[in-house]
Amino acid sequence: MTNVSKLVTDQINSNRVVVYSKTGCPYCIRSKEELKKLVDDMLVVETDHVENGASIRSYLREQTGQSTVPNIFINKKHVGGCDDLLEKIRNGQINSLLAA
Repeated sequence: MTNVSKLVTDQINSNRVVVYSKTGCPYCIRSKEELKKLVDDMLVVETDHVENGASIRSYLREQTGQSTVPNIFINKKHVGGCDDLLEKIRNGQINSLLAA
């Protein structure tokens, strides 16, 4: 296991909600705003502000097939990006994800 894979795995396993983000991304900003309405405990990794951010994004792309941010995990489950999150909020699936 590489350092990046261990880091990401540990972050996902140790936090209820993890958002891999970029600071200026409007979809990331929207996702974080919506999640803040639902949870108090959220890890946000601004991949444009951490030394290994490109490696983290590359690893996430390999693991999830998603090449964009935000890349959201709730209770160790990959949720997807902003549109996926908003759909889960609209249809109520977010509640079961957060309760898991």
